[in-house]
Amino acid sequence: MELPDWIGLVQWPAMAASLCAAWLIASSHQRRRNIGFWVFLASNVLWVLWGWHDGAWALIALQVALAALNVRGVAKTEPAGRPPRK
Repeated sequence: MELPDWIGLVQWPAMAASLCAAWLIASSHQRRRNIGFWVFLASNVLWVLWGWHDGAWALIALQVALAALNVRGVAKTEPAGRPPRK
């Protein structure tokens, strides 16, 4: 499948989303951390799209692995008011 040339520009919003997500994940507020996990997942999708366009197969593999870790992170975050698991 051939992607249009403008897909090459996706690396910039992917980078911005990755930085924004890292900032959110470091928050002391649980809601911001949860949003950060979702922003990381969006950045994973953007990086895969760009990697496909550029033939960066190692980057795609990395993003799939990081997405799996992000899904794990979302699953491990506790709802507000619930005591943490031991």
